[in-house]
Amino acid sequence: MICLLLFAAVLCSSCQSFMTKYHVTNNRIPPTNQHLRSTPPSTSSSSSSSNSENLFTSIPVPTTTGTTKKKKLKTYQRYLEVECWKRSELRSLEPVLKSVASACKQISRIVQRAQTDDLYGSAGGDVNVQGEEQQKLDVVCNTIFLRAFCGCGDAIAAVASEEEDFVRKCSDVMGDMAFEVGDYVAVFDPIDGSKNIEASLPVGTVFGIYKATAGTDPDEDTFLQTGNRMVVAGYCLYSATTMLVLTLGSGVDGFTLDPDIGVFLHTHPDIRIPGSGPIYAFNEANFHDYSDPVKRFLDALKSGSSSIGKRSSARYVGALVADAHNVLINGGVYGYPATNANPKGKLRLLYESNPMAMIMEQAGGAGSTGTGRILDMRPTEIHERVPTFLGSIENVFELDQFHTYYGGDDTENGGSS
Repeated sequence: MICLLLFAAVLCSSCQSFMTKYHVTNNRIPPTNQHLRSTPPSTSSSSSSSNSENLFTSIPVPTTTGTTKKKKLKTYQRYLEVECWKRSELRSLEPVLKSVASACKQISRIVQRAQTDDLYGSAGGDVNVQGEEQQKLDVVCNTIFLRAFCGCGDAIAAVASEEEDFVRKCSDVMGDMAFEVGDYVAVFDPIDGSKNIEASLPVGTVFGIYKATAGTDPDEDTFLQTGNRMVVAGYCLYSATTMLVLTLGSGVDGFTLDPDIGVFLHTHPDIRIPGSGPIYAFNEANFHDYSDPVKRFLDALKSGSSSIGKRSSARYVGALVADAHNVLINGGVYGYPATNANPKGKLRLLYESNPMAMIMEQAGGAGSTGTGRILDMRPTEIHERVPTFLGSIENVFELDQFHTYYGGDDTENGGSS
């Protein structure tokens, strides 16, 4: 028995010496194999101490004391409460806009799990009205936003989605006639650039809200309004961070989702786009299919002979929200012109071009078809497409000037607004 006690004491002493030598705490050895040396360590105590200090000086020591300091930022909910209190005409939209933020948080989580939860790929071969094969993610996100707009109160009477063939009344979406009333209608593209997810690239959601004609039953004609009559526009960007950018018609504000608390915080108050910028976001693969004015404009940007006075840099992700957001923050121009294959462009006026043009204008920028202001165009049907140019006012103005000087009868094939 005495021998066993002596052995245990010696073993304990050896363990304590080992832990002291290699700075082991809480019974954990730092995750490195540098202490496995090919040559014996020096027997000198001072050398041993120096070696052990040098061994771990480059390894950051994690702490559990929560030393990360959070900024004191206003929440999205508080922002809405104040803005809707100041503007009584928007008070009925407050629950709608809170519901939109919740939908963005849901989609943000879904996008992150798309590959692991088998949410990527075709939705069984279904094709939408534009002749495009629907993806699983498109269907899921469309359902989320249909319910976000229709299920949060009595403000929204009907919705139009890029994924739906026809306008849908909220009573139909919710299966309850109690939801058929409302003073507004909403439009949205639930997941823009969904194919980017396969390569872990950014995607986004675009939405807008129009005032409905009082006392009328909403139908397709209710949605065929110019963008000038839009009262709210916004987008959600799902990227390195999840951002919600919103305009209520009096400036643009940005909110970043804090993943620790699951709340959007007011990180970008009063966003202003630079007057001009060095970024252009065009699909260069279509360059030879663009009209002559667009090709001349892009050549000027690349050669440095444009009005900004220096060579521009191409930044193109292939998702409207991601590319337009980059231009909004850094300045420049985004474009999806008409091509031989798509003579009216590819972006939908109602769901994409109008909301993004309103955001750009409210931030001090511009939105153009190449021959006129996007927000002045009256759609003739809900899925109408239009050539779209968005960005800094100097860049977009110069692009319009190229159409004036070099366009002739070939004005983006989209017609004048």
